[in-house]
Amino acid sequence: MSVTSFYPVLMAQDVVAAATFYRDALGFESTYESDWYVSLRLGAFELAVVAHDHPTVPEGYRALPRGVLVNLEVDDVDAVHARLTERLGLSPVLALRDEGFGQRHFIVPAPDGVLLDVIQPIPPTADYAQAYAG
Repeated sequence: MSVTSFYPVLMAQDVVAAATFYRDALGFESTYESDWYVSLRLGAFELAVVAHDHPTVPEGYRALPRGVLVNLEVDDVDAVHARLTERLGLSPVLALRDEGFGQRHFIVPAPDGVLLDVIQPIPPTADYAQAYAG
């Protein structure tokens, strides 16, 4: 098997609004855009949004996301925090903080109940250091 791509597709109530969020908040660019599906790219990373009620989504699975956390790892979480909270006016549901397991991060709500966790790796405390491979 030769894999050419692997990316999440988030189901959305309003595909245009969801795609606009990821473009405005994170800088994604559209590679395909229709009223029911938008494919986005940020460098080597891909994300797509599909209308939750579109016929290509099998019956019984046409629902909005619930319990989905999308991680975005960056090199300057403080700068992203300032941009998302000041420029876009997003209110974190988890305040910017350092975690002993090796992350400085914050979480903001994204469309359709998705949570966006913006993370900068930091050195873990001794209690967590042994959990890392290599």
